[in-house]
Amino acid sequence: MNPLVQLIEAALFAAPRPVTVEELQMLDPDVSLAEIRQALDQLREHYDFDGHGVEVTEMAGGFQIVSRPAFAAAIERAQLNTKPPRLSAAMLETLATIAYRQPVGRAEIEEIRGVSAAGVLRTLQERGLIEVVGRSEALGRPLLYGTTPLFLELLGLPDLTNLPRAEELSIALQPVKPQDDRGADSAAAYVEAES
Repeated sequence: MNPLVQLIEAALFAAPRPVTVEELQMLDPDVSLAEIRQALDQLREHYDFDGHGVEVTEMAGGFQIVSRPAFAAAIERAQLNTKPPRLSAAMLETLATIAYRQPVGRAEIEEIRGVSAAGVLRTLQERGLIEVVGRSEALGRPLLYGTTPLFLELLGLPDLTNLPRAEELSIALQPVKPQDDRGADSAAAYVEAES
């Protein structure tokens, strides 16, 4: 590994959050963004090729060294990771509304959910998952909310374009249809055999 790759590895290891390419460039101002990206690719290849238990992943607009998903269950079982605080159903609903509709105001969130959202919005802001991103042009110029990089980090997403699309969610949320003991394929084979 060349010195730039080593420097980037050290910075990613030390950082408690994803680090942007621009922040990595600040490590050595004489290095271009293209060279930083090339060094990140070399570091990724090093971890992949040598079969390390960690990997460099892109999330929340930056890069971070994280453990591989294959080891997540064992790490969780040993309670070696820090668990993010649990979110209530109301917080999850509000967070999903904001993620898909942002920028969105409190009135629209309350209209969608059918209940007051003031307390939930305050809690999500305190946890750093949402932030005020502007003001609406509507009467009274209400605050508009959007998600934060921490939201993307917790979901392990590089950006909002990687959120599941509405069509994917409707399929994933459909109830599972019970099958008989033989399954659908064996029933179809049975009908064909009788013909």
